[in-house]
Amino acid sequence: MSKLKRKDYEEALKPLQRELIELARWVKHTGARIVVLFEGRDSAGKGGAINAISRHLNPRQCRTVALGTPTEREAGQWYFQRYVTHLPAAGEIVLFDRSWYNRAGVEQVMGFATPAQVDAFLKVTPVFEKLLVDDGVLLLKYWLCCDQEKQEERFAERAEDPLKGWKLSPIDITAREQYDDYTRAREAMLRATHTEHAPWTLVDFNNQRLGRLTLIHDLLLRVPDTKVEEATLVLPPLGHAPNEETFGVLKPLPDFEL
Repeated sequence: MSKLKRKDYEEALKPLQRELIELARWVKHTGARIVVLFEGRDSAGKGGAINAISRHLNPRQCRTVALGTPTEREAGQWYFQRYVTHLPAAGEIVLFDRSWYNRAGVEQVMGFATPAQVDAFLKVTPVFEKLLVDDGVLLLKYWLCCDQEKQEERFAERAEDPLKGWKLSPIDITAREQYDDYTRAREAMLRATHTEHAPWTLVDFNNQRLGRLTLIHDLLLRVPDTKVEEATLVLPPLGHAPNEETFGVLKPLPDFEL
């Protein structure tokens, strides 16, 4: 598949982002609560997809949650507890960059969770998600698909680019040798947690730009009609000439044009 040019991608993205703004307005107007889970292999493109969605939305309304390694206290809690604290209140959208499904993926493959813990997770997760949905939460679950050849290409790019080096972790390096184990873990997870009330949607992200467009289009289709009339804001004149503040203004560097 040929790479989608940036200019064409941005042109196709603009109308979708305008629809996302309308979606956010509808969420605020109705008090809806939306949770979107982004799962997939390392380097699949979760961060880029989340950025494309949230770029023009109010960060006070649309939050991204990307939790790190559990603390010692969190490790002793009910497994879902640290995720529950980040769920949206009325009028909010929460985007999970990885979620409670860590237990069925990296925790299982890397040995951070016991087989008994993984089995219990797969059994209780549909029940947990039904509680959310029955309470009115709109729960959308996306798995971003990326084949091994494309994953290796992106890992190499991260290793060579100092601006992307932070994205490459020791876990990622180890995971390269366990691609098949992750595949088996994913298939078991999908069989156990793909339910009528909280289905999975798999999106091809070998072409990340096309994948983002596809995902956002699907997300918008899964939300009810979101048309809400926008209030017209009028910017009245100041009534006096604005004063230019000069004290303490940082001057541009010499020979440097912004």
